[in-house]
Amino acid sequence: MKIALLGTMDTKGDEFRFVADFIKARGHETVVIDVGTDRPPLLQPDISREEVAAMAALDLKGLIDRHDRGECVGAMAKAAEIVLSRLQSEGKIDAVISLGGGGGTAIATAGMRALPIGFPKVMVSTLASGNTAHYVGVKDVVMFPAIVDVAGVNRISRVILSQAAGAICGMVEVSVPPAAIERPIIVASMFGNTTDCVQHAKSLCEAAGYETLIFAATGTGGRTMESLIEAGMIAGMLDLTTTEWADELMGGVLCAGPNRMEATGKAGIPAVVAPGCLDMVNFGARDTVPAKYADRLFYQHNPQVTLMRTTAAECSQLGKIIADKVNAYRGPVTLLLPLKGISVISAPGGAFYDPVADEALFTALKSNINERVKLLELDVAINDPVFSEACANELLGLLRKQ
Repeated sequence: MKIALLGTMDTKGDEFRFVADFIKARGHETVVIDVGTDRPPLLQPDISREEVAAMAALDLKGLIDRHDRGECVGAMAKAAEIVLSRLQSEGKIDAVISLGGGGGTAIATAGMRALPIGFPKVMVSTLASGNTAHYVGVKDVVMFPAIVDVAGVNRISRVILSQAAGAICGMVEVSVPPAAIERPIIVASMFGNTTDCVQHAKSLCEAAGYETLIFAATGTGGRTMESLIEAGMIAGMLDLTTTEWADELMGGVLCAGPNRMEATGKAGIPAVVAPGCLDMVNFGARDTVPAKYADRLFYQHNPQVTLMRTTAAECSQLGKIIADKVNAYRGPVTLLLPLKGISVISAPGGAFYDPVADEALFTALKSNINERVKLLELDVAINDPVFSEACANELLGLLRKQ
């Protein structure tokens, strides 16, 4: 197997050499790619910075002459995307590993995010112990905390670099068992408060011959789900937990961005949509909730998660947003409304039970959807088996018609 080592060889030569020697000792080949822009490389690359620049149509000399480190990092990050994508598509590499601090991490992970899910990617970084969302994105980048700075091979880094090198070797050596039958894929959005609904719908779809992938509606989960739809891998959508839009609107911590729900529409695949968990906005521990929400209704899901109940006015806004999204769907779409509660805790007797807010949500949805959107209203809560069966059966019917 050929494993790419991509990094700034002008500052990390000894460290990359250590990793390369480990990989070669395991019987694999290495492809060293230099994305440095300062001093001459300390480790002779197989693909030089000049070749990288040429592949990405960069003016390397002009870039270096301007002595702007930020510009260099940004340019090489874009180049890394192009180079790694080309090498992977041409079958010239089977995995990639990198080591670095802030600049090196930004460059390498940009390239890794351009690679398909399942292609082995390991990043040893000084930034791996903090918020890594913008480095990982929606891809399966494995980040190793460097513990010490990536500045030489010492008694700490020797252990970390060896384990990271062992990890990337293990990834290319492992054989993934093939599925007995390749079934068409349905994706579904789920939260703890809609688990019963989605799990039951999943079992019905799988009994009908579909493979069902469930994504947690945690921001990253929604974005990952949308990326698979964009890749053309998905046959149908059970978007039963659209709660990420509540966080997007109110500044919660689990927002998936303003493009959430757009991939389904563009792909034209059959979809069933429900307003699952739009009764709640997610924050961290109670003391992290913005002061402007001090007088709101909260539910402590656990010590690290505080839920805030959406008001009738906010629910009306959310209904309009969801309706606008489903109106743009090119494929067949059905909107199902669980009139007795949109989550476990908004059902009668629950901490977030608020029929006025729920009615504002339902009214906004119904008054804003266009005639192409099929509407079904069920006088049950979202986790009632009657509702989940209706969702599954509706999607299966749409798939059969298509």
